[in-house]
Amino acid sequence: MTEISKPLRRTLIGRVVSDKMQKTVTVQVERQVKHPVIGKYVGKSKKYHAHDESNQYKMGDTVEITEGKPIAKTKAWVVTRLVEASKGI
Repeated sequence: MTEISKPLRRTLIGRVVSDKMQKTVTVQVERQVKHPVIGKYVGKSKKYHAHDESNQYKMGDTVEITEGKPIAKTKAWVVTRLVEASKGI
């Protein structure tokens, strides 16, 4: 019996750095990579545009984003859950 399985979708955890667009948040994902020559760990970051249907996530929130189908020219990720709310100043 053959079984058709869905491909696993990538999930990332990052911080919301902008919520100025409608139904879109900008999420910055940071990671540590080892430098190939020096051997020292260096911090790298990348920003993703993620879909936020209800505009509920605000700047400073830590969220989980999941890869999905392209929604716009630069947006192919969807916010799936709130990991930690921002502390607020």
